[in-house]
Amino acid sequence: MELVSATNEGLNHFRIKGWESLLAQVKFFCEKHEINMSDMNAPYTSTRYRPRETNNHVTFDHFYRVDLYTATLDKQLHELNSRFKDQAIELLSLSSTLVSKVIKVDQICLLVKKYYPEDFTAQETIQLRYQLEIFNIDMTKNPRLSGVSTIADLCKRLVETVKLSTATTERGFSAMKIFKNHLRNKMSDDFLANNLVTYIEREIAENIDLKFVMDEFKDIKGRQVEL
Repeated sequence: MELVSATNEGLNHFRIKGWESLLAQVKFFCEKHEINMSDMNAPYTSTRYRPRETNNHVTFDHFYRVDLYTATLDKQLHELNSRFKDQAIELLSLSSTLVSKVIKVDQICLLVKKYYPEDFTAQETIQLRYQLEIFNIDMTKNPRLSGVSTIADLCKRLVETVKLSTATTERGFSAMKIFKNHLRNKMSDDFLANNLVTYIEREIAENIDLKFVMDEFKDIKGRQVEL
């Protein structure tokens, strides 16, 4: 994204101030190879267009500078800006900090604040900064974390070093106290896990159409009987 921004800035600068230097290079090339160069102040004519009025004629300089040079750069800038809008560039730039070997606390906090406000509570947003600062220090001192360069590697190392502690994990232990009580202490691990998933992620489970699920199971059972 930094390269996209630099390219955009470079094209803008070249569009505004690059014509004279480009024209000088063309003149040098023509003189070196003994090529006749058009008089830039002479009227430009073309068989592709109807002739212009003599009192409002277009010169070669105007044609090459405005109709070709400037128009081409404008198209490139438009294509670049349409594909990489300022908001998209900022989002991708901030997201790239998640795979950096050094945790950029300010940028990650800005990413959370601007683009994921509904995924973090106010308290979690405040705690995030302190957690990142502590983790950043730990990464520089812990050899098992210093080589982390991707989110996948980070997750693996956090598990290996027993540093993984997320809100979902905490909710999971709280939910286990509810489900794994005296009356249901003999339930199998699979049944316990299935119940915990629907309980912990109950906001998602509430949107599931139970009648649709029941009909799906009925159809599956019917097909099995026919086979």
